[in-house]
Amino acid sequence: MCGPKFCSMKITQDVGDHAATLNDPTGGGASISGTIEDGMATMSAKFREMGENLYLDADKVKESNRVL
Repeated sequence: MCGPKFCSMKITQDVGDHAATLNDPTGGGASISGTIEDGMATMSAKFREMGENLYLDADKVKESNRVL
């Protein structure tokens, strides 16, 4: 399948270019990993606040999600 809007060779090149920048601190990969780390830190804090239990009361979880 090929055409002006879709070309497998172009898509392969774009994916390769993006993958090359993932470990580059000046590229887009650094901002993505920073966002992931911030999200994990937020969820870790929420986990500690809720008592560090794997099984929680559903109402308690619903209430904590309203704040987010």
